[in-house]
Amino acid sequence: MQTTLAGTILVVEDTPSEMELMVHYLRDSGCTVICVVTAQEALDKAAQQPPDVIVSDVVMPGMSGFELCRSLKKQPGTAHVPIVLCTSKNQDIDRLWGMRQGADVYLTKPYTRDQLVQAVLSVMRVNR
Repeated sequence: MQTTLAGTILVVEDTPSEMELMVHYLRDSGCTVICVVTAQEALDKAAQQPPDVIVSDVVMPGMSGFELCRSLKKQPGTAHVPIVLCTSKNQDIDRLWGMRQGADVYLTKPYTRDQLVQAVLSVMRVNR
């Protein structure tokens, strides 16, 4: 059964193939997707128009996904926006650190379409 989402998702991913896969899965599920490749771009976009959910990589040039989480949670305009960290960093310490930085879900790569959609859906439900 295919799950349908409605909402705007900000995807932060610096690897084109990963971005393409995420966007395909999310758009296919009914989401509006905004794409950025750096954490700074994500901060700027989220401040202008807070999305329903942010899906972010962790390992990126410049600011990491962990730093992005901290920055978003400190800003009153974006503190409420749920964050799904989607990363190849799959150690327990990475997961713990990600959650302590403000992530709502920590999803490791590789992931299935259903895992990504369910992660987004789980935080959307909480915040509606």
